[in-house]
Amino acid sequence: MKLLTAFFQLARWPNLFFIALTQCLYYGCLFKAVAPAYSLRADLFLFLLLVFASVLIAAAGYIINDYFDQQIDKINKPQKVVVGRIIHRRWVILWHWVLSVAGIGISFYISYKTGKWIIGWANLASSLLLWFYSTTFKKKLLIGNVIISALSAWVILVVYFFVGAGFNQWYQGENFINF
Repeated sequence: MKLLTAFFQLARWPNLFFIALTQCLYYGCLFKAVAPAYSLRADLFLFLLLVFASVLIAAAGYIINDYFDQQIDKINKPQKVVVGRIIHRRWVILWHWVLSVAGIGISFYISYKTGKWIIGWANLASSLLLWFYSTTFKKKLLIGNVIISALSAWVILVVYFFVGAGFNQWYQGENFINF
């Protein structure tokens, strides 16, 4: 049980919850409010997969960030260190790769099913940016903040590209409305 608790602490589960909540609220509230008389033509199962992929990629990013922050965390917050103390470093790297590959794989599956390839490619780029942020860009003035800001915006933009940005279609019967 201690290992499972440590894993969720490492993956920062409250942040993951808010990523999923943000995407669901944006999808459910905003798109339904924009065209309440129309039903959304996006597949709910694919949307839930999209949320899951976002959570997996974000969790992988949090995990790899803690992996590379291990020495600093030993100084700043030694009682909260998980990597190397509760979870072995090799397992941390393995979980990072498993979560990243799963999130990217799901993203490309969604891209294949919807024809919206920006989702798969951008989530691949997000995963790579999270890796390079943790290894290099975090230490650079401004660029690290710009990357994290862009990735935070992508949490909303990925939903927009899933059903919006000129790709979405609202319909009622045979009448399609393209935005």
